[in-house]
Amino acid sequence: MLILSRKKDESILIGSDIEITVVSVQGDQVKLGIKAPKQVDVYRKELFEEIQHENVEAAEVTVNIGDLINNSKNRTKDS
Repeated sequence: MLILSRKKDESILIGSDIEITVVSVQGDQVKLGIKAPKQVDVYRKELFEEIQHENVEAAEVTVNIGDLINNSKNRTKDS
């Protein structure tokens, strides 16, 4: 891991098109401004991990197509 020290209003560049700027520092909280191309997704790490976990769970869902069709037919008959 690369560790850098920056002060308020100072930035780092990732490649030539992603810029991260220290906007403010208050106690143990740092506010960062991020400039990145629109095609680059930017997430808080905890949100990204939650999305990944939900995607794994969704991929593990098993659907029996026969049961799905029968349930659909039964709903059509009931209505």
